Amino acid sequence: MEDVLSRFAAPGCAPEGDEIELWAALVACVRPRRASKTAVAAENLRLLTQCLADRPDLAAALRASALRLLRERKQVSLYVSSGLLPSTGFFSETARRISGRFLPDVIDTAYMKDILAVVFHRADDEVWVNALDDGLWIDLIETMLDPATDAAHVAALAEPGGQRTARTILPPAIDEIIESLRVLSFHVSAIGLDPELVRVDPGLEEYESPFLAQNAELLTYLNDYRACWRTPWRHEAEEGAGGRAEGEAGEETGEITPAEAPPAPDEKHLTVMLAQCDEVLQRVRRRATRRGTSIALTFKLERLRQHLERIAELLGVLDALRKAADVRDVLPRAVPLFKELVQAECRRNQLSHYWGKNVELLSLRMTESASKTGEHYITTTRSEYAGMFGSAALGGFIIALMSACKIVLASEHMAPLNEALSFCLNYGIGFVLIHILGGTVATKQPAMTANAIAASIGEAQGKTRNLENLADLIVRTLRSQFAAIAGNVGVAIPVAILVSLAVHAGTGDAFISADKAHHLLNDVDPLSGAPLFAAVAGVCLFLSGLIAGYYDNLAAYNRIPQRLLQLRWPRRLFGVARMERIAAYIENNLGALAGNFFFGFLLGGVTALGVLFGLPLDIRHIAFSSAYVGYAVAGLGFDLPWTLLALSLSGVALIGLMNLAVSFSLTLYVAIRARRITFAQRRSLVRLLGQRLLRRPQDFLFPPRAATGDVPPAADNHAGTHQG
Repeated sequence: MEDVLSRFAAPGCAPEGDEIELWAALVACVRPRRASKTAVAAENLRLLTQCLADRPDLAAALRASALRLLRERKQVSLYVSSGLLPSTGFFSETARRISGRFLPDVIDTAYMKDILAVVFHRADDEVWVNALDDGLWIDLIETMLDPATDAAHVAALAEPGGQRTARTILPPAIDEIIESLRVLSFHVSAIGLDPELVRVDPGLEEYESPFLAQNAELLTYLNDYRACWRTPWRHEAEEGAGGRAEGEAGEETGEITPAEAPPAPDEKHLTVMLAQCDEVLQRVRRRATRRGTSIALTFKLERLRQHLERIAELLGVLDALRKAADVRDVLPRAVPLFKELVQAECRRNQLSHYWGKNVELLSLRMTESASKTGEHYITTTRSEYAGMFGSAALGGFIIALMSACKIVLASEHMAPLNEALSFCLNYGIGFVLIHILGGTVATKQPAMTANAIAASIGEAQGKTRNLENLADLIVRTLRSQFAAIAGNVGVAIPVAILVSLAVHAGTGDAFISADKAHHLLNDVDPLSGAPLFAAVAGVCLFLSGLIAGYYDNLAAYNRIPQRLLQLRWPRRLFGVARMERIAAYIENNLGALAGNFFFGFLLGGVTALGVLFGLPLDIRHIAFSSAYVGYAVAGLGFDLPWTLLALSLSGVALIGLMNLAVSFSLTLYVAIRARRITFAQRRSLVRLLGQRLLRRPQDFLFPPRAATGDVPPAADNHAGTHQG
């Protein structure tokens, strides 16, 4: 480490020489071998600080090199683009990041942004840089500074005692920050007036835009800041001097007296304008969750938020520089900004973090829609519970018929593509029919109820009463799920047997052969690949929930019902009143219809994908598997060992468990991430549920006679309406 520092003081270390390589080598001395070893990085940083403290000559050489970089390198791009989304758009930036991972951008060391990328060149440098305490970085910088000259050379700050020196030259680093603020302010004005934002919040056109007002206020503030910084003045030593004598003194010395000096820049109006911009941003976000959003709008909202936060950070640094009596007083604000910039440069080609940030609002809108639908799948009273069972029974009846159609289609031995399309249409049309007729598919519940539970978790943060309500919601969800499974399976099996008997009675032939029956039973064998294939079906269930939320969002954002009502020929064909009912139905059910239809294509497409690529891919769904068991039992003439029947039924139960667990966990994870929820009360919730299970285990399967301790939250009062 000392060898690297000594090279900074060597005569051959010129500004345009290998100075940047020296900084990279110095960071390499601090960098731990593994980024997670933050204790090693902390110890290395302390050793560097101690080395500079013991060798003032090395500290002076390092300080001179740092000042040269601040003076000679361009810094505006570092503040206005590093860590901020560009104006190119979501997909353009995605393509740039993908190409940047394979073919990195050209490095231009004339820009401080690129120097930071060269010095902290490892993608995991952000881990240890941000993990180190701010105090360690502050100690290092303070050791580099010269107590006698830091005010003059670094910031020319005010001297103690209220006396100001002549600060006629604005330091280059501060001038770069001021220019960066001007650019950021213009960016905010442009984003704030974008038609996408005005579309969601039309009120932006009716009143004076705070995004324009902040630009005017910020430019005024920056002009005042420059004038205040550059104008020399001094206090008169004698307090009793009159204004005339004070003026004469000013004329003789050529200095500006306190009365003539420009006022200090007032940031109060600017702070108000920036706060109003943030309020508008939050208002647009809230309205977007109700009225729908798009990737473009999400991208622009995230970009606007980042610009407002960066403006606030840079203004904080400027304000601290103006008020501080020592440059050391500014370091608590500068070090967090340094960490943020390092993190941004390390992540500039990362795709996962970028997608996670930008799809967040869209995910929230999709899961919010699904949570409202999920409330209809959660029962409270016995009448609602019976309604859920009846709805699931209807779903089980239709699924048994769909299973029969699947067996018939498979027996036709069509071409692979035709067979795959027929399977997909069978599933898709069947699920849509179940929804239209008011039936319920048990496995569709978790993807919907998980969103409702995530919304309740968001309300339960730190509140015991809300934690009780959350436990109530989970208990009601579990017993509602039990009712749905019982309705699906309890009806699908006997209906499948009845269909087999009816076919045999009508044609004289068995609906399926004995070989086919054994094949169907082998498909649900828990020792085969059934659990894995059931997990694949769970992923399809999760995706169908997202698709349903996406189309609900699409209907709201594109105002599809209102646009349908504007069509003339449907109004003439169906009449205005009927067309209004159609539009209302589409508004409330487009997502569910699309989700069910695409769910069918997902189930059929997975098997086709396995055939196409020769992969062992298939799906197992509890309702279909139970129906296949019914057909197999009838196909074997009800003559099968009880052990085989028990094994098959246990396989069906395991398939259902995997279906529900995978779809529920994936949906809950996405919903919690979309809401930025961190739930620290898991143990309390598990303990609360355990107590309820020991005290009243029957409540997890059946609703109590009187729902005294099971009153739903206000949001769930309409939970008895069931939709498929």
